[in-house]
Amino acid sequence: MDLLEYQGKQFFATYDLPVSDGEAATSVDGAVAAAERLGTPVMIKAQVHTGGRGKAGGVKFAADIDAVRAHADDILGLNIKGHIVKHLWIEKASDIAEEYYASFTLDRSAKTHLGMLSASGGIEIETVAEQNPDAIAKIWVNPIDGLTENQCRQWVLAAKLNPTVTEQVVELLLKLYRAYTEGDASLVEINPLIVTPAGKIHVLDAKVTLDDNAGFRQNLAPYDATQPRDEREAAAHEKGLEYVGLEGSVGVIANGAGLAMSTVDVVNQVGGRSANFLDIGGGADADVMAGALEVINNDPEVRSIFINIFGGITRGDEVANGIIEAMNRVDIKAPIVIRLDGTNAVVGWALLEPHLSDRLQSEPTMLEAAQLAVELAGSTPT
Repeated sequence: MDLLEYQGKQFFATYDLPVSDGEAATSVDGAVAAAERLGTPVMIKAQVHTGGRGKAGGVKFAADIDAVRAHADDILGLNIKGHIVKHLWIEKASDIAEEYYASFTLDRSAKTHLGMLSASGGIEIETVAEQNPDAIAKIWVNPIDGLTENQCRQWVLAAKLNPTVTEQVVELLLKLYRAYTEGDASLVEINPLIVTPAGKIHVLDAKVTLDDNAGFRQNLAPYDATQPRDEREAAAHEKGLEYVGLEGSVGVIANGAGLAMSTVDVVNQVGGRSANFLDIGGGADADVMAGALEVINNDPEVRSIFINIFGGITRGDEVANGIIEAMNRVDIKAPIVIRLDGTNAVVGWALLEPHLSDRLQSEPTMLEAAQLAVELAGSTPT
């Protein structure tokens, strides 16, 4: 779950990181009112889930209220790399003496947390890594041991930051690591982390990705409404389905993320393109299956549906009953191809057999089912 900048700063503030005063707004009048409360000068910043806002005209300095109104009017509705600006962040302007970079993320290959710190802030870290990799000081933190103050100080010294702010940066990085771990984040990034002319460090930008699997212990509800979803993804989200919209014509339903990804790959392998990734998880009862079929059925680009189920904990007879009942509840427009294997698959096939037709077909293997689904997608009228 990627947060908008202002949400990231609000998240950081709960861990006592130094962020600027600011307010979110969704209208020009709201932006003006926020600026009046904060006092000018302020920055008007587009809030979208992508980078390159400044180059696209989505970040503006406003010296007075007239400038606030003009910039807010220009930025709202701006298209930045396919993202339409609906939210603004109005923030007290900051004077900058130096810019740094700081982040924590997960190094999956090393199975540890990775911290990166650089005196080259304000630049995309990928660019720094490519052009001057020695400018990035890295630290690997064992999740069990955590980050100590001494490790952090050595890390800061290795990054060759201004020595006058060493202790401030050490304190900030310890708080940032706490936000990263206690907040169930997979990424926390500050770019730039600035030093003001008065010698104070300050968080000028925030990029935060939270693990939405931690929703049982974190309050993720405030961030949910601003997640970028198309109509299909929004409908699936309301039904509690794990769905990602794609651009093909074969609708995909599978149980388990791994099988769903493999199904998308196999559809591509046999010359088709998947319209979606949809993982119904375990159980696959009638309500879940009906919800999945309804979401895919409402996608006008879908010309066939491939249901690929491997029963482990999930039983084939439960899946079959779910498909049968779901088809009675949803008026399916596209033909369906089913591949069912695993626990109680034989019983499931026996239940499905009386319902097989040109609109509901079956194949014994994933490859054969994918081939048929792609063939049907190509022959079904638009």
